Amino acid sequence: MEHIERISQNQKAAKKKQSAAGQKKQSEIAKQKWAIVSLSSIPLVMTLGNSMLIPVLPSMEKELSITSFQTSMIITVYSIVAIFLIPVAGYISDHIGRKKVIIPSLLIAAVGGLISWWAAWKLTDAYWLILVGRALQGVGAAGAMPIVLPLVGDMFKSEDDVSSCLGLIETSNTLGKVLSPILGAFLAGFIWFLPFFSIPVFCIISVILMIFLVKCPKSNEEPIPFKQFFTNIKKTFTEKGRWLYAIFFIGGILMLVLFGILFYLSEIFEKEYGIKDLKKGFFLALPLGALCLASFISGKIIKKNKVLMKWITLISIIIAAISIGALWFSIKLWYMITMFLITGIGIGLSLPCLDALITEGIEKKERGTISSIYSSMRFIGVAAGPPLIAVLMKYANHWIFIVLSGLSIIAAVVTIFAIKPKAEA
Repeated sequence: MEHIERISQNQKAAKKKQSAAGQKKQSEIAKQKWAIVSLSSIPLVMTLGNSMLIPVLPSMEKELSITSFQTSMIITVYSIVAIFLIPVAGYISDHIGRKKVIIPSLLIAAVGGLISWWAAWKLTDAYWLILVGRALQGVGAAGAMPIVLPLVGDMFKSEDDVSSCLGLIETSNTLGKVLSPILGAFLAGFIWFLPFFSIPVFCIISVILMIFLVKCPKSNEEPIPFKQFFTNIKKTFTEKGRWLYAIFFIGGILMLVLFGILFYLSEIFEKEYGIKDLKKGFFLALPLGALCLASFISGKIIKKNKVLMKWITLISIIIAAISIGALWFSIKLWYMITMFLITGIGIGLSLPCLDALITEGIEKKERGTISSIYSSMRFIGVAAGPPLIAVLMKYANHWIFIVLSGLSIIAAVVTIFAIKPKAEA
């Protein structure tokens, strides 16, 4: 009897311990809830700042008397600047602190938005100054959005807490993707350049939230000197370069395909089907909504199974390639929307797998830098997609589908031969 009582007491003690640990975890998340909300506003704002302009591009083309290629550069210049500055911003934030990089970056993005808005409002020949404003926004995006991820790692000691917060931040990013075409079309329905003005408004709200609600913990670790930092990165690429380069390439291709599709749909909805304003925003949100839902499901399924990540990536890219290729036969409105919905699902399923392959395959110390480089590679795709489609639209439509489908097939081949998680293990 005494033995049974002791077991019972031990079980109760274990339950109390687990309960206390759970409460501690909940209290830590609850304690930082407004900081998490503040950090979540940054990817939301940065996503809106770029994707919100996509449904407005045909109106800009008309109002500014420019070509579709020049219009595409309004998206591209933002991304080109970010490509080069994202890794630099990450390194600087390690040395001077996260908030000291994020807040000035948000202010720079706000100034860029104001310049673009003022140029569109006041100047007859506004195009070049709008590009300057967009370049400044790219500078701001490079120093704000990628720094959020390591800041979350600084704020929480528990890996579970970090994962939970990153999940919330990714949800915010996802929400931005879906809302952006709807909000952009809605604002442009009043005045075509109003989306430019909304960007500084959103940035200032994020700045206020960051100043008052986010407290950065003091780090006891000394920042790595640049020479050592460079040596560590070189070593990582020497040991794991094959599959890392493959993931960078695939991520870039998927972003190129996605933003190429969005640019194409924005042009063709208005010019071929007469779909404008808010209706157009909702139509553009359909493939993005499918992408976001697929990403959420994929993220839940994969857990830490690298083999599963590879096969989901491969199959989903093939699905995307087939659905784009199927547009060779018809571009009737609902058939086209259905095919691009399927493409969105394919891209959405693969993106969390690529993210997780990097997270699971790279040591924690190098993870932030490698993730920053990966973000830069994805921005190359964002930058290349719209101008590529603008050039292809001068020819027959089927060339767009051949090129995008062909690039997807190349990405699938790279997945087969370069990503080998079994061999790596």
